[in-house]
Amino acid sequence: MPTRKIKKHHISLTFAALIAVLGISGGFFSVQAYPRIFTTSAYAEKSENLQEDESLVVNFSDSMIAGTVSNKIEIIPNIPVDFSWSNAGKKLMITPKSIWIPGEKYTINMRGAKNIMMVESDFSFNFNVRSYPKLESFYPAPEQKDVIIDIEDPILAVFDKSLIDYQLKFEIDPTEEISHTLDSSGKRVKLVFKNEYKKGQRYNITVYIKHKKEKDFSRKIYETSFETLPPKPLQWSDDFSQRLVQAKKYTVAQIKEGKLIDVNLKSQVMTIFENGKVLDVFLVSSGKRGMDTPEGSFQIQNKSPRPWSKTYGLYMPYWMAIVPSGKFGIHELPEWPGGYKEGANHLGIPVSHGCVRLGVGSAERVYNWAEIGTSVIVHN
Repeated sequence: MPTRKIKKHHISLTFAALIAVLGISGGFFSVQAYPRIFTTSAYAEKSENLQEDESLVVNFSDSMIAGTVSNKIEIIPNIPVDFSWSNAGKKLMITPKSIWIPGEKYTINMRGAKNIMMVESDFSFNFNVRSYPKLESFYPAPEQKDVIIDIEDPILAVFDKSLIDYQLKFEIDPTEEISHTLDSSGKRVKLVFKNEYKKGQRYNITVYIKHKKEKDFSRKIYETSFETLPPKPLQWSDDFSQRLVQAKKYTVAQIKEGKLIDVNLKSQVMTIFENGKVLDVFLVSSGKRGMDTPEGSFQIQNKSPRPWSKTYGLYMPYWMAIVPSGKFGIHELPEWPGGYKEGANHLGIPVSHGCVRLGVGSAERVYNWAEIGTSVIVHN
Protein backbone atom coordinates (compact mmCIF):
# COMPACT_ATOMS: atom_id res chain seq x y z
CA MET A 1 0.00 0.00 0.00
CA PRO A 2 2.66 2.62 0.75
CA THR A 3 4.35 1.81 -2.51
CA ARG A 4 1.16 2.45 -4.49
CA LYS A 5 0.65 5.77 -2.72
CA ILE A 6 4.13 6.94 -3.66
CA LYS A 7 3.57 5.96 -7.33
CA LYS A 8 0.26 7.75 -7.44
CA HIS A 9 1.82 10.89 -6.01
CA HIS A 10 4.58 10.75 -8.63
CA ILE A 11 2.08 10.64 -11.52
CA SER A 12 0.17 13.56 -10.04
CA LEU A 13 3.29 15.71 -9.92
CA THR A 14 4.27 14.81 -13.46
CA PHE A 15 0.91 15.79 -14.86
CA ALA A 16 0.98 19.07 -12.91
CA ALA A 17 4.39 19.84 -14.35
CA LEU A 18 3.08 19.18 -17.85
CA ILE A 19 0.17 21.56 -17.27
CA ALA A 20 2.58 24.23 -16.06
CA VAL A 21 4.83 23.81 -19.11
CA LEU A 22 2.01 23.92 -21.62
CA GLY A 23 0.17 26.75 -19.85
CA ILE A 24 -3.15 24.88 -19.79
CA SER A 25 -6.08 26.41 -17.94
CA GLY A 26 -9.66 25.40 -17.42
CA GLY A 27 -8.91 21.72 -17.85
CA PHE A 28 -8.43 21.95 -21.68
CA PHE A 29 -5.27 22.13 -23.78
CA SER A 30 -4.16 21.88 -27.40
CA VAL A 31 -0.85 21.34 -29.21
CA GLN A 32 -0.10 23.75 -32.06
CA ALA A 33 0.93 22.12 -35.37
CA TYR A 34 4.05 23.38 -37.20
CA PRO A 35 4.41 24.92 -39.69
CA ARG A 36 1.03 26.65 -39.91
CA ILE A 37 1.10 28.59 -43.22
CA PHE A 38 3.67 28.86 -45.99
CA THR A 39 3.78 32.15 -47.87
CA THR A 40 6.06 33.55 -50.53
CA SER A 41 7.07 37.02 -51.60
CA ALA A 42 4.63 39.14 -53.60
CA TYR A 43 6.46 38.18 -56.79
CA ALA A 44 5.56 34.51 -56.52
CA GLU A 45 2.07 35.14 -55.16
CA LYS A 46 1.18 37.58 -57.95
CA SER A 47 3.24 35.86 -60.69
CA GLU A 48 5.08 39.11 -61.28
CA ASN A 49 8.46 39.06 -62.96
CA LEU A 50 11.62 39.16 -60.87
CA GLN A 51 14.44 41.34 -62.14
CA GLU A 52 17.51 39.41 -63.23
CA ASP A 53 19.62 40.32 -60.19
CA GLU A 54 16.81 40.53 -57.63
CA SER A 55 16.55 38.28 -54.58
CA LEU A 56 13.58 35.98 -54.23
CA VAL A 57 12.03 36.40 -50.76
CA VAL A 58 10.33 33.44 -49.09
CA ASN A 59 8.39 34.10 -45.89
CA PHE A 60 7.67 31.20 -43.52
CA SER A 61 4.99 31.32 -40.88
CA ASP A 62 7.33 29.66 -38.37
CA SER A 63 11.01 29.67 -37.59
CA MET A 64 12.79 27.12 -39.76
CA ILE A 65 15.99 25.13 -39.31
CA ALA A 66 18.12 26.80 -41.99
CA GLY A 67 20.17 23.75 -42.96
CA THR A 68 17.11 21.59 -43.56
CA VAL A 69 15.76 24.18 -45.97
CA SER A 70 18.82 25.32 -47.95
CA ASN A 71 20.15 21.77 -48.24
CA LYS A 72 16.81 20.49 -49.48
CA ILE A 73 16.02 23.17 -52.07
CA GLU A 74 15.85 22.12 -55.71
CA ILE A 75 15.89 24.95 -58.31
CA ILE A 76 14.74 24.12 -61.85
CA PRO A 77 16.50 25.05 -64.07
CA ASN A 78 19.52 24.79 -61.80
CA ILE A 79 21.45 27.96 -61.07
CA PRO A 80 24.06 28.83 -58.37
CA VAL A 81 22.49 30.87 -55.56
CA ASP A 82 23.24 32.25 -52.10
CA PHE A 83 20.93 31.92 -49.08
CA SER A 84 20.50 34.41 -46.25
CA TRP A 85 18.11 34.24 -43.30
CA SER A 86 16.49 36.89 -41.11
CA ASN A 87 13.48 37.42 -38.84
CA ALA A 88 14.43 34.56 -36.52
CA GLY A 89 14.52 32.01 -39.32
CA LYS A 90 11.19 33.00 -40.84
CA LYS A 91 12.51 34.94 -43.84
CA LEU A 92 14.73 33.39 -46.52
CA MET A 93 16.34 35.37 -49.35
CA ILE A 94 17.54 33.42 -52.41
CA THR A 95 19.96 35.48 -54.48
CA PRO A 96 21.54 34.37 -57.78
CA LYS A 97 25.34 34.40 -57.77
CA SER A 98 25.19 35.98 -61.23
CA ILE A 99 21.65 36.61 -62.52
CA TRP A 100 18.42 34.71 -63.07
CA ILE A 101 18.09 33.81 -66.74
CA PRO A 102 15.96 36.54 -68.40
CA GLY A 103 12.57 35.32 -69.56
CA GLU A 104 12.93 32.00 -67.70
CA LYS A 105 10.26 30.35 -65.55
CA TYR A 106 11.73 28.79 -62.40
CA THR A 107 10.37 26.11 -60.09
CA ILE A 108 11.55 25.85 -56.49
CA ASN A 109 10.94 22.62 -54.55
CA MET A 110 11.66 22.19 -50.82
CA ARG A 111 11.46 18.59 -49.69
CA GLY A 112 11.66 17.73 -46.01
CA ALA A 113 12.17 21.26 -44.72
CA LYS A 114 11.94 21.28 -40.90
CA ASN A 115 10.80 23.94 -38.47
CA ILE A 116 12.21 24.29 -34.96
CA MET A 117 9.65 21.76 -33.75
CA MET A 118 11.28 19.26 -36.17
CA VAL A 119 8.07 18.95 -38.19
CA GLU A 120 8.79 18.25 -41.86
CA SER A 121 6.93 19.94 -44.72
CA ASP A 122 7.23 20.02 -48.50
CA PHE A 123 6.77 23.22 -50.50
CA SER A 124 6.81 24.02 -54.23
CA PHE A 125 6.15 27.21 -56.19
CA ASN A 126 7.02 28.97 -59.45
CA PHE A 127 8.18 32.43 -60.39
CA ASN A 128 9.07 34.22 -63.63
CA VAL A 129 12.02 36.42 -64.54
CA ARG A 130 11.48 39.48 -66.72
CA SER A 131 12.57 38.97 -70.32
CA TYR A 132 15.22 40.83 -72.31
CA PRO A 133 13.99 44.01 -74.02
CA LYS A 134 12.51 43.10 -77.40
CA LEU A 135 13.51 44.82 -80.62
CA GLU A 136 10.37 46.44 -82.05
CA SER A 137 11.80 48.06 -85.19
CA PHE A 138 15.08 48.56 -87.01
CA TYR A 139 16.15 50.98 -89.74
CA PRO A 140 17.23 50.26 -92.44
CA ALA A 141 14.63 47.63 -93.23
CA PRO A 142 15.86 44.16 -94.22
CA GLU A 143 17.33 44.12 -97.76
CA GLN A 144 16.62 47.83 -98.22
CA LYS A 145 18.44 49.40 -101.18
CA ASP A 146 19.97 52.85 -101.72
CA VAL A 147 20.32 53.54 -97.98
CA ILE A 148 21.81 56.82 -96.77
CA ILE A 149 23.19 56.89 -93.22
CA ASP A 150 23.96 60.23 -91.58
CA ILE A 151 23.30 62.15 -88.36
CA GLU A 152 19.74 62.98 -89.43
CA ASP A 153 19.07 59.49 -90.82
CA PRO A 154 21.01 57.15 -88.50
CA ILE A 155 20.72 53.41 -88.11
CA LEU A 156 17.91 53.18 -85.55
CA ALA A 157 16.98 50.33 -83.19
CA VAL A 158 13.79 50.74 -81.12
CA PHE A 159 13.04 48.46 -78.16
CA ASP A 160 9.86 47.80 -76.18
CA LYS A 161 11.37 48.80 -72.82
CA SER A 162 14.33 50.58 -71.29
CA LEU A 163 17.86 49.35 -71.94
CA ILE A 164 19.31 50.96 -68.81
CA ASP A 165 20.18 47.58 -67.24
CA TYR A 166 21.49 46.08 -70.49
CA GLN A 167 24.28 46.44 -73.00
CA LEU A 168 24.17 46.03 -76.79
CA LYS A 169 26.81 44.95 -79.25
CA PHE A 170 26.57 45.62 -83.00
CA GLU A 171 28.72 43.61 -85.40
CA ILE A 172 29.03 45.08 -88.91
CA ASP A 173 30.35 43.19 -91.91
CA PRO A 174 32.38 44.53 -93.63
CA THR A 175 33.82 46.10 -90.50
CA GLU A 176 33.15 49.79 -89.93
CA GLU A 177 33.73 51.86 -86.82
CA ILE A 178 30.43 53.11 -85.45
CA SER A 179 29.19 55.08 -82.48
CA HIS A 180 25.84 54.62 -80.82
CA THR A 181 23.80 56.69 -78.39
CA LEU A 182 20.79 55.90 -76.22
CA ASP A 183 18.07 58.55 -76.07
CA SER A 184 16.39 59.84 -72.90
CA SER A 185 13.61 57.22 -73.08
CA GLY A 186 16.20 54.45 -72.84
CA LYS A 187 14.44 52.61 -75.68
CA ARG A 188 15.93 54.09 -78.87
CA VAL A 189 19.51 53.48 -80.01
CA LYS A 190 20.99 55.58 -82.82
CA LEU A 191 24.09 54.43 -84.72
CA VAL A 192 26.23 56.39 -87.17
CA PHE A 193 29.42 55.54 -89.03
CA LYS A 194 32.41 57.38 -87.55
CA ASN A 195 34.03 57.56 -90.98
CA GLU A 196 32.69 57.79 -94.51
CA TYR A 197 31.02 54.51 -95.30
CA LYS A 198 31.31 52.78 -98.66
CA LYS A 199 28.87 53.76 -101.38
CA GLY A 200 26.99 50.92 -103.03
CA GLN A 201 28.10 48.53 -100.26
CA ARG A 202 26.09 45.67 -98.83
CA TYR A 203 26.34 45.69 -95.03
CA ASN A 204 25.34 42.91 -92.63
CA ILE A 205 24.50 43.86 -89.05
CA THR A 206 24.11 41.46 -86.12
CA VAL A 207 22.77 42.69 -82.77
CA TYR A 208 23.57 41.08 -79.41
CA ILE A 209 22.25 41.90 -75.95
CA LYS A 210 23.30 41.08 -72.39
CA HIS A 211 22.42 42.13 -68.89
CA LYS A 212 25.07 44.40 -67.38
CA LYS A 213 25.99 41.64 -64.90
CA GLU A 214 26.44 38.98 -67.57
CA LYS A 215 29.96 38.33 -68.81
CA ASP A 216 29.44 37.57 -72.47
CA PHE A 217 27.25 38.69 -75.35
CA SER A 218 25.86 35.22 -75.97
CA ARG A 219 22.31 36.18 -76.96
CA LYS A 220 21.78 37.23 -80.60
CA ILE A 221 18.52 39.13 -81.05
CA TYR A 222 18.59 40.43 -84.64
CA GLU A 223 20.34 40.07 -87.96
CA THR A 224 19.77 42.17 -91.09
CA SER A 225 21.34 43.38 -94.33
CA PHE A 226 21.03 46.52 -96.46
CA GLU A 227 22.81 48.29 -99.31
CA THR A 228 23.99 51.89 -99.28
CA LEU A 229 23.31 54.31 -102.11
CA PRO A 230 25.80 53.90 -104.97
CA PRO A 231 28.03 56.88 -105.84
CA LYS A 232 26.53 59.59 -108.03
CA PRO A 233 27.09 59.23 -111.77
CA LEU A 234 30.03 61.18 -113.16
CA GLN A 235 27.88 62.17 -116.12
CA TRP A 236 24.19 62.96 -116.27
CA SER A 237 22.49 60.99 -119.01
CA ASP A 238 21.73 62.75 -122.30
CA ASP A 239 18.43 60.88 -122.26
CA PHE A 240 16.19 63.18 -120.22
CA SER A 241 13.93 60.35 -119.04
CA GLN A 242 17.00 58.49 -117.78
CA ARG A 243 18.32 61.67 -116.21
CA LEU A 244 15.12 61.98 -114.15
CA VAL A 245 15.62 58.41 -112.95
CA GLN A 246 19.18 59.30 -111.92
CA ALA A 247 18.02 62.43 -110.11
CA LYS A 248 15.31 60.60 -108.20
CA LYS A 249 17.80 57.97 -107.06
CA TYR A 250 20.82 60.10 -106.20
CA THR A 251 19.47 63.46 -105.06
CA VAL A 252 19.64 63.77 -101.28
CA ALA A 253 17.50 66.20 -99.28
CA GLN A 254 19.61 68.89 -97.62
CA ILE A 255 16.70 69.68 -95.30
CA LYS A 256 15.00 66.73 -93.61
CA GLU A 257 11.93 68.40 -92.13
CA GLY A 258 9.05 69.93 -94.03
CA LYS A 259 8.86 70.64 -97.75
CA LEU A 260 11.89 71.32 -99.93
CA ILE A 261 12.40 72.27 -103.57
CA ASP A 262 15.85 71.24 -104.82
CA VAL A 263 17.06 72.74 -108.13
CA ASN A 264 20.19 71.19 -109.64
CA LEU A 265 21.54 73.62 -112.23
CA LYS A 266 24.02 71.06 -113.61
CA SER A 267 21.42 68.37 -114.32
CA GLN A 268 18.59 70.87 -114.97
CA VAL A 269 16.36 68.84 -112.67
CA MET A 270 14.03 69.92 -109.85
CA THR A 271 13.41 67.43 -107.06
CA ILE A 272 10.70 68.01 -104.47
CA PHE A 273 10.99 66.47 -100.99
CA GLU A 274 8.76 66.17 -97.97
CA ASN A 275 10.37 65.28 -94.65
CA GLY A 276 13.47 64.12 -96.47
CA LYS A 277 11.65 61.77 -98.86
CA VAL A 278 11.60 62.27 -102.64
CA LEU A 279 8.11 62.96 -103.97
CA ASP A 280 8.84 63.77 -107.61
CA VAL A 281 11.39 65.02 -110.14
CA PHE A 282 10.94 67.39 -113.11
CA LEU A 283 13.05 68.76 -115.95
CA VAL A 284 13.58 72.52 -115.74
CA SER A 285 15.20 75.29 -117.71
CA SER A 286 17.29 77.70 -115.63
CA GLY A 287 19.05 80.95 -116.57
CA LYS A 288 21.29 81.02 -119.60
CA ARG A 289 24.89 82.19 -119.40
CA GLY A 290 25.04 85.83 -118.40
CA MET A 291 21.55 85.64 -116.88
CA ASP A 292 22.33 82.82 -114.45
CA THR A 293 19.88 81.63 -111.84
CA PRO A 294 21.41 82.52 -108.44
CA GLU A 295 22.62 79.69 -106.26
CA GLY A 296 21.82 79.52 -102.55
CA SER A 297 19.03 78.91 -100.05
CA PHE A 298 15.73 80.70 -100.64
CA GLN A 299 12.03 80.50 -99.76
CA ILE A 300 8.79 80.87 -101.67
CA GLN A 301 7.97 84.56 -101.11
CA ASN A 302 4.65 84.89 -102.95
CA LYS A 303 2.48 83.04 -105.46
CA SER A 304 0.21 84.01 -108.35
CA PRO A 305 -1.58 81.71 -110.83
CA ARG A 306 -0.97 83.83 -113.98
CA PRO A 307 0.93 87.12 -113.47
CA TRP A 308 2.02 89.45 -116.29
CA SER A 309 5.68 90.38 -116.71
CA LYS A 310 6.04 94.01 -117.83
CA THR A 311 9.76 93.53 -118.36
CA TYR A 312 9.36 90.77 -120.92
CA GLY A 313 5.76 91.31 -122.04
CA LEU A 314 4.49 87.81 -121.35
CA TYR A 315 2.55 85.68 -118.86
CA MET A 316 4.28 83.46 -116.31
CA PRO A 317 1.70 80.81 -115.23
CA TYR A 318 1.96 79.39 -111.72
CA TRP A 319 4.45 81.96 -110.56
CA MET A 320 6.33 81.53 -107.26
CA ALA A 321 8.91 84.17 -106.32
CA ILE A 322 12.05 82.92 -104.51
CA VAL A 323 13.49 86.36 -103.66
CA PRO A 324 11.62 89.27 -102.03
CA SER A 325 12.18 91.56 -105.03
CA GLY A 326 10.46 89.10 -107.34
CA LYS A 327 13.36 89.20 -109.81
CA PHE A 328 13.76 85.41 -109.70
CA GLY A 329 11.13 82.75 -109.35
CA ILE A 330 9.71 79.42 -110.48
CA HIS A 331 6.99 79.28 -113.14
CA GLU A 332 5.56 77.36 -116.08
CA LEU A 333 6.92 77.85 -119.61
CA PRO A 334 5.97 81.46 -120.48
CA GLU A 335 3.13 82.50 -122.80
CA TRP A 336 2.80 85.51 -125.07
CA PRO A 337 -0.48 87.44 -125.55
CA GLY A 338 -1.03 85.92 -128.98
CA GLY A 339 -1.15 82.44 -127.46
CA TYR A 340 2.39 81.32 -128.34
CA LYS A 341 3.99 79.24 -125.56
CA GLU A 342 7.66 78.52 -124.97
CA GLY A 343 8.48 75.06 -126.29
CA ALA A 344 8.90 72.09 -123.99
CA ASN A 345 11.99 71.17 -126.01
CA HIS A 346 13.86 73.83 -124.02
CA LEU A 347 13.39 71.91 -120.78
CA GLY A 348 16.70 70.40 -119.67
CA ILE A 349 18.61 73.30 -121.24
CA PRO A 350 19.50 76.59 -119.47
CA VAL A 351 17.82 79.20 -121.70
CA SER A 352 15.73 81.37 -119.34
CA HIS A 353 16.37 84.93 -118.18
CA GLY A 354 17.18 83.70 -114.67
CA CYS A 355 13.95 82.07 -113.51
CA VAL A 356 13.42 78.32 -113.17
CA ARG A 357 10.93 77.15 -115.80
CA LEU A 358 8.80 74.02 -115.49
CA GLY A 359 6.71 72.20 -118.08
CA VAL A 360 2.94 72.10 -118.46
CA GLY A 361 1.46 70.03 -115.64
CA SER A 362 4.69 69.99 -113.64
CA ALA A 363 4.41 73.69 -112.78
CA GLU A 364 0.82 73.34 -111.60
CA ARG A 365 1.78 70.30 -109.51
CA VAL A 366 4.58 72.15 -107.71
CA TYR A 367 2.48 75.34 -107.39
CA ASN A 368 -0.39 73.50 -105.65
CA TRP A 369 2.00 71.53 -103.43
CA ALA A 370 4.33 74.33 -102.26
CA GLU A 371 3.29 76.90 -99.70
CA ILE A 372 4.64 80.36 -99.06
CA GLY A 373 7.73 79.79 -96.91
CA THR A 374 8.68 76.49 -98.56
CA SER A 375 12.46 76.12 -98.71
CA VAL A 376 14.20 76.30 -102.08
CA ILE A 377 17.84 75.27 -102.57
CA VAL A 378 19.52 76.06 -105.88
CA HIS A 379 22.94 74.48 -106.47
CA ASN A 380 25.28 73.34 -109.19
